[in-house]
Amino acid sequence: MNLSRIAIDIAAKCKPILVKIIPIQLLRAVKDGLIEKNTNNLKNQNIKEFDSEKYKNGINLIGNIRADNGLGQSTRLVADIITNSGIDFSVYNYYQLPGGSMTDTSYDYKISEDLPYNINLIHVNASEFTVAYMQLGKKIWDSRYNIAFWLWELEDFPDEWVGCIDLVDEIWTPAEFVSESIRKKTDKPVRTIPYPVKAPTDERYDRMHFNLPKDKFLFFMMYNSGSIMERKNPIGTLEAFKKAFDKDNSSVGLVIKINEMEDSSEIAKIMDFFDGYTSIYFITTNMSKVEVNSLVKAVDVLVSLHRAEGFGLGMAEAMLVGTPTIATNWSANTEFMNSEVACMVDYELIEIKEDYGLFKKGYRWADADINQAAEYMKKLYQDADFAMNMADNAKKFIEEKLSIESAVKLVNDRVEQIYLEKRKLK
Repeated sequence: MNLSRIAIDIAAKCKPILVKIIPIQLLRAVKDGLIEKNTNNLKNQNIKEFDSEKYKNGINLIGNIRADNGLGQSTRLVADIITNSGIDFSVYNYYQLPGGSMTDTSYDYKISEDLPYNINLIHVNASEFTVAYMQLGKKIWDSRYNIAFWLWELEDFPDEWVGCIDLVDEIWTPAEFVSESIRKKTDKPVRTIPYPVKAPTDERYDRMHFNLPKDKFLFFMMYNSGSIMERKNPIGTLEAFKKAFDKDNSSVGLVIKINEMEDSSEIAKIMDFFDGYTSIYFITTNMSKVEVNSLVKAVDVLVSLHRAEGFGLGMAEAMLVGTPTIATNWSANTEFMNSEVACMVDYELIEIKEDYGLFKKGYRWADADINQAAEYMKKLYQDADFAMNMADNAKKFIEEKLSIESAVKLVNDRVEQIYLEKRKLK
């Protein structure tokens, strides 16, 4: 275990050099091999049981709190819940290289290397959990109550990650869809703590700021270049737009936000797909969260024909800022979306035919009905009253369904119960 930990630490520190001489896919394969090898040994760690008196009452939140990606935002939303709960907490800013863009400093005042509290809330996904344990060390786990906060996008939790469950006392997730997938593999407590969604905007970030036309009805899609594109299914949105509107319709446009773009040829491929269309707009610059929220508010419709979601923050935020949303009617987003508040697209569950990163051959995900999505696009474009009513309903629904108050109550009740159960055992 120690040799593997050293190997991963060295690889992480040397990554900027290694990627210049070794293909990134090969580096990932080496890392995955180390993870698989050591996950099988996790049952033998003999982590010391929870001793509530060894450390102060409170929570050590461990995760990449500064990251500008979805996991960073998730960590900050969890921090928001704890902040509003009144529970004492600190943040241990943990990330695995390369880590991506990390510019959010909103919780820097809470960052500490000390881990002073007796509950660990470890916001590191199961796919990276073995590496986190190897890098942070058993001492951080010992004598604390260890909670993992995990996301996963498919209905079945991978068997190769089940060993990580031995490192924790319980698991939290943001959606019942995720919780149910994990409950199939463990008798340990798995609790759902939905995100309290917020989406602050700034009027300065209008269409002019983003170099977008004022006179067009704009559809919007967003995905991460470095993530598994097949899951987000941007191609589905491109196909639906092309079915809905021909190249001669100058009243509509499609805005494509590509985050962390690694290959500039992506834009050329998309433009080839839209040969003859003049209203396709690309945005590839890094933005603050307020800018992204403002961009979503500035467009007319957000489209997500995803194959699977572990929550769907982008959709929830669009609903909150009043932007009508078209979305696949499957996975975690259906817990805060229905046909009264969004255009829900039918789907067929299909078998994954080959490995796509974490999403392996043989699992299932959704294939959205492109024709229906195209019809929804036309409906929202043509019927302003329909679009406005849906946007109003969605905003009210999200404000009630995903409130900070409900999330705080869930966390406070559970933490109180953890301490009460420990006292009863003494």
